[in-house]
Amino acid sequence: MVTMHFRAINYKADIKLKDFAKKRIKKLSLLHKKILNVFVFTKVENNTDGVNKWAEIKIGIPGDDIIVKKISKTFEESINTAIESAKRILKRRKEKDRI
Repeated sequence: MVTMHFRAINYKADIKLKDFAKKRIKKLSLLHKKILNVFVFTKVENNTDGVNKWAEIKIGIPGDDIIVKKISKTFEESINTAIESAKRILKRRKEKDRI
């Protein structure tokens, strides 16, 4: 089981957002068996346009950490795009380890 740490910066996160992130991380952990822990940082930035919510995902695997940062209009979209990027990186790492 992967240990997930969630941190909200500059705001108070809703339990729905934490559950959403946990569900997405659980799916990610099925892709790569050697994930030790995952840190999810979310933050609201003060700017004029609507694209001000970012998510940073740090995945701890043996030998190296993977860090992905994404920004969008909603936290869910930021987390989704960060997870999709992390999936591609993990697949590449897994293929590289097989060779």
